[in-house]
Amino acid sequence: MRRVSRIAVAGVATAALAVTVSACGSSSSSSASSSSSSGSSKGIGLAYDVGGKGDQSFNDAAYAGFQKAEKDFGVGGRDVEPQDGESDADKTQRLETLARAGYNPVIGVGFAYAPAVKEAAAKFPKITFGIIDDNTIKADNVADMVFHEEQSSYLAGVTAALTTKTNTVGFIGGVDVPLIHKFEAGFAQGVADTKKGVKVKSQYLTQTAEEGGFSSPDKGEAAAEGQIEAGADVVYAAAGLSGQGVIKAAAAHKVWAIGVDSDQYNQKALAAYKPYILTSALKNVQGAVYDLAKSVIKDKKPLSGEIRGSLSNGGVGLADSNPVFKNNATLQAALKKAEDGIKSGSITVKTS
Repeated sequence: MRRVSRIAVAGVATAALAVTVSACGSSSSSSASSSSSSGSSKGIGLAYDVGGKGDQSFNDAAYAGFQKAEKDFGVGGRDVEPQDGESDADKTQRLETLARAGYNPVIGVGFAYAPAVKEAAAKFPKITFGIIDDNTIKADNVADMVFHEEQSSYLAGVTAALTTKTNTVGFIGGVDVPLIHKFEAGFAQGVADTKKGVKVKSQYLTQTAEEGGFSSPDKGEAAAEGQIEAGADVVYAAAGLSGQGVIKAAAAHKVWAIGVDSDQYNQKALAAYKPYILTSALKNVQGAVYDLAKSVIKDKKPLSGEIRGSLSNGGVGLADSNPVFKNNATLQAALKKAEDGIKSGSITVKTS
């Protein structure tokens, strides 16, 4: 049975200068607009996390929501690439530029935007700001869009435990931070609750995002190579762009990869590896971006406060694009049981 709608994200490989804006739809480069003071909108402003557009994962899910909102609501938009080694001040300037130009909502993709969103939102109280993966900003004009990543990761762990033939599976996190600990904790618990004796090898690529943990496919590939050499035959990565390297290594060794955030089985840039992408642990970043845009542009009732996606509301889940995964009756029955347990509260998934 299908648990969540698959997130179809168009694969885009684009490089842009740090503060160069890539125009979409009917976006404008004007530096000022009456929209910034009235709270109306000329479209959506989107600022990407490290890795940028084309990561086939987290950022591309946000871009898909951005594109759909542009099309459905007949508005323009601006999406802006990050810069390597940028400061909070750089992020703040990026968001303020979008707000000043009249884009509403303005969304920061990733927890690294928290200081910038807090500062920019205070300066532009009539603009709605959104942030993905952070719930620390308490302001009437800020929507904190977060997810129960541990829940979908638990299901990924169930999948890995019932798929492994070596009784060894791997987890690769991009950066050693609390958000990614949630992915690891849920995955490890799902494995342990499903099959005794299965070992989980865990590794983080870097300690900080500035070191490239979310943006270095080569680091992901090297880490996956090591885990596979140590016996892992299912590898789950929560590592943004770096996850592409994990998937590449899994395909090279003909073992299973579990993707993250977007349905990576359906990503065009990963088509060569799709026979080895068993499933993906989804979080509906696309829907979060779209819903916030809808609340501002169409409904005229901007969302604010914490908005959390879970298994119960369809905000997280597993992709079922791969027929090998979808048609495995034993696995699907186990996943249904686990999902029902999480929804009912009989299974409490750890976050660390």
